[in-house]
Amino acid sequence: MASTTPTPAPPSGAAQPREQWQSQMGFILAAVGSAIGLGNIWRFPGVAYTNGGGAFLIPYLVALLTAGVVYLLFDWALGHRYRGSAPAIFRRIHPKFEPLGWFQVGLCFLIITYYAVIVAWSVRYMGYSLNRAWGDDPAGFFTKDFLHLLPSTQAHVTGDVVPGVMWPLVLVWLFVTLIMAMGVSGGLERLNKIFLPLLVVMFVGMVVRAVTLPGAVDGLNSFFTPDWEALADPHVWIQAYAQIFFSLSVMFGIMITYASYLPRRANLAPTSFVVAFSNSSFEILAGIGVFSTLGYMASKQGIAVSELEGITGPILSFVTFPQVISMMPGGHFFGMLFFGSLSLAGITSLVSLIQVVTAAVQEKFGMGVRASSVVVGLVSAALSIGLYSTSNGLNMLDVVDNFVNNIGIVSSAILTVFLLTFVVRRLPELHHHLSEHSAKPLRGWWRLFAGYITPIMLTVMLVFALVDLVQHGYGDYPSWFVLAFGWGALALLVIGSVLLSLLPWRTRVDHFVPARLEGVEPRPYHHHIDPREVQEASR
Repeated sequence: MASTTPTPAPPSGAAQPREQWQSQMGFILAAVGSAIGLGNIWRFPGVAYTNGGGAFLIPYLVALLTAGVVYLLFDWALGHRYRGSAPAIFRRIHPKFEPLGWFQVGLCFLIITYYAVIVAWSVRYMGYSLNRAWGDDPAGFFTKDFLHLLPSTQAHVTGDVVPGVMWPLVLVWLFVTLIMAMGVSGGLERLNKIFLPLLVVMFVGMVVRAVTLPGAVDGLNSFFTPDWEALADPHVWIQAYAQIFFSLSVMFGIMITYASYLPRRANLAPTSFVVAFSNSSFEILAGIGVFSTLGYMASKQGIAVSELEGITGPILSFVTFPQVISMMPGGHFFGMLFFGSLSLAGITSLVSLIQVVTAAVQEKFGMGVRASSVVVGLVSAALSIGLYSTSNGLNMLDVVDNFVNNIGIVSSAILTVFLLTFVVRRLPELHHHLSEHSAKPLRGWWRLFAGYITPIMLTVMLVFALVDLVQHGYGDYPSWFVLAFGWGALALLVIGSVLLSLLPWRTRVDHFVPARLEGVEPRPYHHHIDPREVQEASR
């Protein structure tokens, strides 16, 4: 077990004692809240439907076990063992790895600037549901009246701010900044203890209403009827891994940061299964609710479910569902449940992304919780409002999101696994740490999948995405627009990560040695420090 030998307190100027979750349950709720987000509701049902229906659940389950659980544990081992923000953790492993930590922070920073906008749309649509403000043309209302959206072929940088988007976005940023300023236990943990149960109750209520609609059975048949031939298509398996990978918030800083706030004695392995299966259960529940609703819509229009369009992404949420809400009795109540669920899911995920950034800022610049929350909130809100509340907001969001998810996050995961497995060879150490902090020792299957088998699938995903983007570009946007906000965004992340790594730390991040593990020889430590000034992980 970890050493309990007392160590001297850090000298003046060292980091303050790290915040902690008040309970294991608080951590679980926060992790589940991070995993359950917008993608569970608007992405999974469409991905499953177009990749084999019920048969998709087989590769999905395989991906859940071999990638989802595996990399949840990978992140939790890093966070719990090295107890810091992403840049601090990678620096503690090797000083030259610090830019990788900042790259993960940068990915989260890019995501929060546009993720908050979608939450603001959801909040606004809760109000629109009361009087069905979209009228008889939900598509036209969303793109023209609400977003004032420029055609994608004419996408360009503009300062044309849309007030109907800007003001809800301002309120969202004020709310989440307040939550972040209240700290890990007082803000994040308390938020998830309230919002996550409320989200489940609201969403279950929506699903119950959906499955009682006329035509719901046809929708469910379309969703669950298996196309067994799809299992022979490698693309289907890639989509299953992509869904699990992105849905569970793994390998780009979130779960590393969350695990760093766990107390020294924590039960890691069983918790990963709870979080992973809770997330997947919600996704399947979302599929039931969405396709029951689509079945009703198809029956009202006298067409088959397969003939419907707009079954995934923002169009599903802000065009297709408003159309259904207008058709059904009591639609305004159904709309409140749907968009309320979307708002809650978005907020619980948004705060987890922000925490990655604020934790890094706190440690790098020696700021307190409130100061770092305000700084990150103000900078993020300024960019979020300035870029995404304009008439070009959705176009920019689409491009940035595609490159961040399909290139940035997957690249981060592959590089992390490669460096820790083959360069510094920390995989056995992480394996032993997980075994010592779990109810039962972790078997060798984890190391096999984490370091060798699953990275191959991730590499295939990355190659497919790169080849497609190079050969076909992205959408019908101008090439300069994709270059600037797609490739350019990733290039800025790389440059910024290196530059941030060159700045001095205002906290003694190097004065830390991981707790000793039985049967594991200590790895070489890369900093020359005074042993009297060491802050050991057992503190």
